[in-house]
Amino acid sequence: MDGRAISFGPYRLLAARRLLLEGDKPVRLGGRAFDILSALVERAGEVVSKEELIARAWPATFVEEANLKIQVSALRRALGDGQGDNRYVATVVGRGYNFVAPIRREEPSRASASPIVARAALHNLPFATTRMIGREEIVTTLVTELSHQRLVTVVGPGGIGKTTVGLGVAERMIGFYEHGVWLVDLAPLRDPGLVPSAVATVLGLQIRTGDPLPALVAALRDSRILLMLDNCEHVIDAAAALAAAVRSGTSGVNILATSREPLGVPGERGHRLGPLNSPEPSPGLTATEAAAFPAVQLFVERATATVEDFALTDANAPLVVVICRRLDGLPLAIEFAAPRVEALGVEGLAARLDDSLRRLLGGQRRAAMPRHRTMRAVVDWSYGLLSPDEQRFFRALGMFAGGFNVEAAAAVAMDAATTGADAINRLADLVAKSLVVADASGTKPRFRLLDTTRAYAIEQLDANGERERLAHRHAEYYRDLFERAEAASEMRAGAEWLAEYGSEIDNLRAGLDWAFSQGGDGSIGAALATAAVPLWMHLSLLEERRSRAKQAFGALGTGANPRQEMRLHDALGKSASEAPEMEAAFTKELYIAESLEDAEYQLRALHGLYFCHSANGQYRAAMRFAQRFHDLAMRKPDANTRVLSGRMMGAAKHFLGDQISARRHLEHALTLYEPTDHGRGVTRFATDSRVIVRVFYARVLWLRGHADEAVRTAEMSVAEAQGIGHVMTLCYALALAACPISLWVGDLAAATRYTELLVDHSRKFGLSLLSTLAARFQRVVALKVGNLDTGSRSPPASPKEIVDPIASFGVLTGLTEQAEALGNAGRIGEGLALLEAGIEQSETGWLTPELLRLKGELLLLQSPPAAVEPVEDLFRQALDESRRQEALSWELRAATSLARLLRDQGSPGNATTILQPVYDRFTEGFATADLIAAKQLLDDLDVAGHR
Repeated sequence: MDGRAISFGPYRLLAARRLLLEGDKPVRLGGRAFDILSALVERAGEVVSKEELIARAWPATFVEEANLKIQVSALRRALGDGQGDNRYVATVVGRGYNFVAPIRREEPSRASASPIVARAALHNLPFATTRMIGREEIVTTLVTELSHQRLVTVVGPGGIGKTTVGLGVAERMIGFYEHGVWLVDLAPLRDPGLVPSAVATVLGLQIRTGDPLPALVAALRDSRILLMLDNCEHVIDAAAALAAAVRSGTSGVNILATSREPLGVPGERGHRLGPLNSPEPSPGLTATEAAAFPAVQLFVERATATVEDFALTDANAPLVVVICRRLDGLPLAIEFAAPRVEALGVEGLAARLDDSLRRLLGGQRRAAMPRHRTMRAVVDWSYGLLSPDEQRFFRALGMFAGGFNVEAAAAVAMDAATTGADAINRLADLVAKSLVVADASGTKPRFRLLDTTRAYAIEQLDANGERERLAHRHAEYYRDLFERAEAASEMRAGAEWLAEYGSEIDNLRAGLDWAFSQGGDGSIGAALATAAVPLWMHLSLLEERRSRAKQAFGALGTGANPRQEMRLHDALGKSASEAPEMEAAFTKELYIAESLEDAEYQLRALHGLYFCHSANGQYRAAMRFAQRFHDLAMRKPDANTRVLSGRMMGAAKHFLGDQISARRHLEHALTLYEPTDHGRGVTRFATDSRVIVRVFYARVLWLRGHADEAVRTAEMSVAEAQGIGHVMTLCYALALAACPISLWVGDLAAATRYTELLVDHSRKFGLSLLSTLAARFQRVVALKVGNLDTGSRSPPASPKEIVDPIASFGVLTGLTEQAEALGNAGRIGEGLALLEAGIEQSETGWLTPELLRLKGELLLLQSPPAAVEPVEDLFRQALDESRRQEALSWELRAATSLARLLRDQGSPGNATTILQPVYDRFTEGFATADLIAAKQLLDDLDVAGHR
């Protein structure tokens, strides 16, 4: 097809741009549906065979014909085929399809003048599975409401169309919110505690705390988004709590909720959705009069989807109206009933429906019949029209939470002798009957049951005594799926892997819920929980991973599979929220891994134990684990594991104060790095190794006196972390390199910029340990710039502040900077308390010289000042320790403090003798704060010496 536009009805097709417009508004079609439309329009008026269409939409791929049927059905619904007099795609039985609408080919000049479509906005809204009918006015009203109301809830019974209206509103709002429009379907959730995690997962936020709601609110504080919380009724309290917290804790987040009842949150604006209008029954009602009402329009469109030559006539219009009114104008009920015209005809449908509803509803008068009972009765009636095999297949689909594909349906809902071809054909039939919803936008179709129909299917499973057997089969299928996924996670790119398996999170939860229930199978649950670790890691659902690992341990009992137990300890260690729990898990993992001679999990356990001890200031123990990791890594061909080994050895040496050895290990590690997918290394060891090597290399460079090079390396580590898009790696680059080094060199502007970035990302992604460091640097910057609100009026600092309140880790990073800033702000007692706690908390290591020096400086700031002798002793200890470490920058600070003290005691000559040789060893960094201060002091001493 050339670059010309082709128009039909209200649409314009620009195939070269893969764009379909309705007026000036883009119509969102899946890729395969678009290919089918293009093929049909190119040969409008001709029959295009099924084989040709399949070859066009699925090139070089074998697919069952039912896939084509599902895509054509989706295309018809998107176009409103059958609504009014619109006819676009006709089926030619046994041959293919024909595009029957008149088309107009436009000249290239006009086609090129078509409106410019804005770049894709941020959202996750699905392609419409049904065309919205009769709700345009309420959608416009709700769009207006959301412009000045923070929380709007669409309320109504099941089947009334709340989700359809919500999606219509959300679709209109795309582009209005800077950070996107996001749908969160709460229907698959059975645990209300997972509501905040479900929102975080949709938004791509990493929430790593046991109480995710405050972290979620903090992450959204500066966002401008619209959240659509769909199907809130069964988790109403949790949804209400989330809505209230978001509304009070953010200013730019609006919420559109759908529920069978209001959330009950202050400030909520509710809109109760009514049925679709239909005319009063009348024998003389004409087709034209009836077609003006939305309930009739919906019936006709859905009937036409299965009976292409169906038409609303003066003869059948009164019966269609009776059917719509008998169904209370419920859109879903009309969708269930209309396809039955194919088998029953309009007259037969009206009669059968009336008899069935009267029987199912017990002869209640209409005025006393709640609409939810009408919907229940219609589902029951639709189910009763299925054959026994169809009923069995349909109710088995109730086991799936969230959605499923053809392979899953074949494995769980059908007997072993059946095939995927049988499953796709049955699914296509149920889609045509509106009992199953198909999402045809992806590479493979994905299916789901609406909440109303799924609840009915599960009820039927219980009634037929099949639920436990199928739950067992469902859990086994997803155990096998995630075991394959776990193996694939080591070989495939992270984004590609997550795109395939991330959508199964709800089925994973459903399988685990059954497996760990009283009548479940704990061994399947343990295997499933073990295999699912990579998914939880990719989705940053650490608390969920931790709780499921604990459930799995409870299910394993005695005589457990040691390999499975080892992997569960790894999962528990990586998601533990307390240091003792983390250490215990990694210790057990290491013991089992060594007994199994499993090198990979030995490495994982050793890395975890190294982190646990180094974060607590237990540098010698950390060094032992780093050395063991190094010895094992040297026997592996994986170069990037050796990079991590070099990083751990370098960091351990750095923490111990051996900066010469640290630099050697880190430089060697940088030469070993091989470009690869960053996702695998992150999954194994939580951060990107090359970036963290640069982080510690920058620290060592500064300590060794190379301030300018340290600044450049820190900047490079931040840029690389941003480039790979891994938040935890970025936060470590900021917290351990960019923030402290910018403060060490006296660049307050850079420190402010990096601190804001660290605060934003650590809060947004719920990184508790890093949030602690972020808050510390934020206070330091505030105190240095004299910000009374953030700095001087912050809560008093205490020794407890060096212990992270969530992870129980002793955190020394940023401690000396804060103590110094507190002292300079007149809060000397608080600063001294922090220093004393830091000295007591940590072993002798990289920070010891600065802890000693600053203690002396703050003692001099006391009123009255401390005696000179103990202060001079502290300065000389700091000087000796910095020399032992060959940490030239610490040595300069200690020499400057001691020289200033000696000058004030009347010994300028001794002061110069102490400071000048240290200053002369520097070759760069002369614009940094420490060297400027030292030079100024030397100049003052020179003047004093000539008096």
